[in-house]
Amino acid sequence: MSGSIESENNKYKLLGFVGDKKLAVIMVVSTGKLIKVKLAELLKSDLIDDLSRAEIRNIYRKYYSTGSALTAYDMTDRNERSWMIYVVLNLFLLVLYVFSNIGATKLIYFERFDVVLTPGVFLYPFTFLVVDMLNELYGFKLARKAIFFGFISNALIIFLLSAAEKMPGLPGWRLDGAYSEVVLHVSSVLLASSVAFLFSEYANSYLLCRIKQLTNSRYLFLRVFFSTFFAVLIDSVLFCVIAFYGVLENSELLSVVIVQITVKMFFAFFNILPAYGARSLFKRFVPEARVI
Repeated sequence: MSGSIESENNKYKLLGFVGDKKLAVIMVVSTGKLIKVKLAELLKSDLIDDLSRAEIRNIYRKYYSTGSALTAYDMTDRNERSWMIYVVLNLFLLVLYVFSNIGATKLIYFERFDVVLTPGVFLYPFTFLVVDMLNELYGFKLARKAIFFGFISNALIIFLLSAAEKMPGLPGWRLDGAYSEVVLHVSSVLLASSVAFLFSEYANSYLLCRIKQLTNSRYLFLRVFFSTFFAVLIDSVLFCVIAFYGVLENSELLSVVIVQITVKMFFAFFNILPAYGARSLFKRFVPEARVI
């Protein structure tokens, strides 16, 4: 029986534990190299399969004795935290998307640069950050659901605003005309913004996940930057072409596209640091959740 136990232990050997740090000291038998692994991570890894039964029992004994194991209350609480964060990110994405469409009624003129922009140009790039975080923390599937939720919610809001505009108004009410103009303007850019939003956010999600696979989940800054870069290109070109083709001259249209890309990329560049901060906070407040 002892021979069978030893035969299981031909790659790694448990040497002991490091004080109260909840670390196991593992030796690679073939090289003598020492590895220090957190107990919780060791129990989830394939490495434990190459330890003997006696060593595995010791690891579990140490794991439970240090209070590392979660109670049912802890599991429920942390699961709720994880889904609350998902809901908050969804709501934030929706707020940014709706604001960008409604804010398009306000034009801002920068005399020094001779360009006209809308407030949404400055906040819309943060939708890419939100989608990046949804992908990073919850995976491509749930990120797609959030994008679809944002699209449907925005369409429903515009539909309700348009329906309200068709209702009989109070004679002489001074805001009737202004309301109709705002709803008409928002509705006119809905198609362009919706197509641009869907394609750019899906591209952002796909590229981020693909780059994450290629880099083995390393270099968060690379996948955030490059996924956002291509998403901004797709969003700006689609929105401007659908919204302004035939309305503006080709030279003017190209100028609008370039300005949109430049401004959005400037803000999107700074998404990298918040991405690291958001991931760190998620791991801190939902420590047992798995970052996908």
